[in-house]
Amino acid sequence: MSSPSSKAQEAREAVAGRLRELRLDAGITGRELAARCGWSESKSSRIEHAKTPPSDADIRAWCTACGAPEQAADLIAANRQADSMYVHWKRLQRTGLKRLQESGVPLYEQTQQFHVYCSNVVPGFFQTPDYATALLTSIARFRETPDDVSGAVTVRMKRSQVIHEGGRRFAVLIEESVLRYRIGSPEVMATQLGHLLSVMGLPSISLGVIPFTALRTAWPLETFTVFDRQRVHVETLSAAIKETEPSDVALYLKAFESLKEVAAYGADARALITAAFDALY
Repeated sequence: MSSPSSKAQEAREAVAGRLRELRLDAGITGRELAARCGWSESKSSRIEHAKTPPSDADIRAWCTACGAPEQAADLIAANRQADSMYVHWKRLQRTGLKRLQESGVPLYEQTQQFHVYCSNVVPGFFQTPDYATALLTSIARFRETPDDVSGAVTVRMKRSQVIHEGGRRFAVLIEESVLRYRIGSPEVMATQLGHLLSVMGLPSISLGVIPFTALRTAWPLETFTVFDRQRVHVETLSAAIKETEPSDVALYLKAFESLKEVAAYGADARALITAAFDALY
């Protein structure tokens, strides 16, 4: 399977290919297209060879210049989809963390079944305000984003209410290391671990903890969330990745099931959380 970044590039190249076909069908050169659009010939070349992603306005101008304005809407939609498949955090967070948190609310409210695997931090909808504040503060400082952590935490807490709303199911797996990583002070971690013990008792939640000592059938992976078995969001250090192809979604669900096989549940999971709590002091 190709990487998410390469698949995003393939999608961009497909859009560029369709634009080139429009130009050829119109029987005009790249120079003539540039003249009609009012930009440089080099810009036409960069767009056509997928070196520069076109804006919505660029696509409209291109289609109009080629006598095919009716093609613009479909090409803009395809271009936006390609552009959203692999997005650098720097771009997503350039206006701050609050707006990014707000952008995810509709998807969370629409989703009925969540599959979540976390290898680094407590899942967002299980976070306490103090834990979320410590985490988002470190992210804002590292990525040098606008300081709107307080507002972002408020939105995250509001979004987290989905775990208390009826009709939703949450299958969640976390590595035991998540319980041990110090995000914030011992007091912050103590409250967070206590909150985990509380939410795992909710009837809508299945929380598994993968012990350090588990004989693994799958290696630790990047954090990912599957929404209604239809789309996957994957978080890396540099980018947010969205997967919607059925084969890719199935691959992440297969990985989830493999990880689930070695996870501790119920009393065993509670024991691991309690042990992490005891190790704080």
